[in-house]
Amino acid sequence: MSTHDKEPAPTPVAESVADDKRTSTPDAADEAATVYPSGLKLTLIIVSLCMCVFLVALDQTIIAPALGAITAEYKSVKDIGWYGSAYLLTTTALQPMYGGIYKRFNVKLVYLGAVFMFEVGSLVCGVAPTSTAFIVGRAVAGIGSAGLFSGSIVILSLSMPLAKRPLAFGLIGGMWGIASVAGPLLGGAFTEHATWRWCFYVNLPIGFLAMLIVFFSLQVNRNDASAANQKPFVRRILELDLPGTAIFIPAIICLLLALQWGGADYAWNSATIIGLFCGFGAMIAIFVGIQLWQGDKGTLPPRLFANRDVLCAMLFAMFFGAGFFPLIYYLSLYFQAIKGVSAVQAGIKILPLLLSTVLMSIMSGVIITITGFYNVVIIPCMALFTVGAGLITTWDIDTPLREWFGYQVIAGLGIGAGFQVGVLVVQTVLPQEWVPVGTACVQFFQALGGAVFIAVAQTVFQNGLIDKINADDIGLDPRIFINSGASEIKSVLERMGRVDALDTVLEAYMSGLRNTFYISVACAGMAFLCVLGLRWKSVKKGPGAKKEEVVPEGGA
Repeated sequence: MSTHDKEPAPTPVAESVADDKRTSTPDAADEAATVYPSGLKLTLIIVSLCMCVFLVALDQTIIAPALGAITAEYKSVKDIGWYGSAYLLTTTALQPMYGGIYKRFNVKLVYLGAVFMFEVGSLVCGVAPTSTAFIVGRAVAGIGSAGLFSGSIVILSLSMPLAKRPLAFGLIGGMWGIASVAGPLLGGAFTEHATWRWCFYVNLPIGFLAMLIVFFSLQVNRNDASAANQKPFVRRILELDLPGTAIFIPAIICLLLALQWGGADYAWNSATIIGLFCGFGAMIAIFVGIQLWQGDKGTLPPRLFANRDVLCAMLFAMFFGAGFFPLIYYLSLYFQAIKGVSAVQAGIKILPLLLSTVLMSIMSGVIITITGFYNVVIIPCMALFTVGAGLITTWDIDTPLREWFGYQVIAGLGIGAGFQVGVLVVQTVLPQEWVPVGTACVQFFQALGGAVFIAVAQTVFQNGLIDKINADDIGLDPRIFINSGASEIKSVLERMGRVDALDTVLEAYMSGLRNTFYISVACAGMAFLCVLGLRWKSVKKGPGAKKEEVVPEGGA
């Protein structure tokens, strides 16, 4: 009898430990055995991923200055909410599912498929003859964009060792920061000097070039996924938690529609909004039950929530998105409404935030690469984000350049590290086979935080504006200024012969804007508390230096 045959069968305890190790940091031997691309090939891969992330982030903001021209052409002001929400619904709802897809299928083909869907959606938007066709195009683009950012992170994790990833993640985060503020600039320029359709045509050549680079340069070597890739195709499809996804997608749609419509199309206490919230709650309860039943095969595996670092990373991502996205949106509104500039000029005035965000995104990657610890960057950065957002709440209608410039720089330096740390935490504490799922979960919570709190910010903005105008009793309906463009306040008052009320209306606008800035302060503060819960783990020691079990943990 062979030595192997004489080995005792594993005990239940041993099997449990082995199972936990399969969801812990990967072995150094596996890392060392992996052959990573280098030189020109690695550079091309990183460039193509940066291009795709840039497009995804750009698509979220470039449409804002074009909405006036789009609604004028389609004569469809009633559909304006759907132009953003159709994209947001599919992007947010499908992000967790992409984690399971990347885990079980060929990463390269899935990523190319996501880029292709995004390109098709952009093309449909660009040529759309009707408002309905345009909305369909936005939804299709959202299906593709849902898998692009998480897919980019997964590809990077398969293209370089952990210790070298922070700098690359910094570049990815920098692309997101650039696109978030450059979107209104490009959107305004295309709308004013060409046609709004170029806001979507611009995606086609960039996306096509990125697809070519990925197709010819990317060769994925997945030591962890060989067994999964050998399973029959149908079996891998059935492992995607289809029941959970079928419940989760309509649940997210109910939540986002309630937040989109509440206070605008319907009263918050209307049967429609209450029904949407109740539907969301009921379906989420069912979804949680399915996740507990599915276990590791779930869309949001419960095992991940039991790990302290992963849980803190997901909560951090949610509050970071909740603080960042409303801030970007309402900073632009401040300059358009209060300072009276165009959308393009407002984008220029947000450059201090853009440049400081990009600078810190790259610097944070360098610092993490040198020190090996993401804590040394993210803790002070979230403190800066909180302080910077707090200083922005002091803005008024006559805030001087030195203040609106300087406070943006402080906030931007804090924001810069936020785009990469969540996914870096996941890649540090989880094995390669869990990275796609963990990354998708982090990105989902970041997108969900942004989607929910943009809607919350819209509500507190409107309430602040309405309450202030009503309190000042100037004899004007506040809804006039909610329905008018942000830069149209003065012209609206001139047409009404009420220029004397300009300062009062601007103060009311400022009151509403200040309420949204308070939200960013609160969310940035919560993000700061979340990163304090991250344990100090070095990416320089390499995977497998210390096994981290994905089980409930009570101590540090």
